[in-house]
Amino acid sequence: MARGWESKSVESQQDTAQAQQTLKPELTADQRERAQRRATLELAIASTEADLQTACRPAHRDMLRLKLEALKAELGGS
Repeated sequence: MARGWESKSVESQQDTAQAQQTLKPELTADQRERAQRRATLELAIASTEADLQTACRPAHRDMLRLKLEALKAELGGS
């Protein structure tokens, strides 16, 4: 069965993506750890901000604000 142009396009996109991955420099263990920590902090900030939008009780909102400040301070320091 002949391949359609869609499958050739997908194959081309996969080849391009694979070539781009091989061009990226390898990260050291420390760089990978810092990037992972930064991504974790960014996700925690997004989650906390979403929780803050739905929080009803003032004490809970205060706690979430403090958590958000601490996460942002940690992100800024890393």
